[in-house]
Amino acid sequence: MDDELDPREAARDRRRDHDADAARRALMRPGMGKVFKQILDRQAREADEIEARSSRTPTRHRPGG
Repeated sequence: MDDELDPREAARDRRRDHDADAARRALMRPGMGKVFKQILDRQAREADEIEARSSRTPTRHRPGG
């Protein structure tokens, strides 16, 4: 089996890899740090809300358990 690719297939593979990598490159654009901070802030706020709800609710024990 020959490992050489047809030049058209090689070009197609390069385009596919380049397109697949576009999303990762987009995240590295200037200004995306703000987006990351917003995501982290929201996750922290949701975690705090979950923790606050669980600390307010008394734990019920089943009898005989």
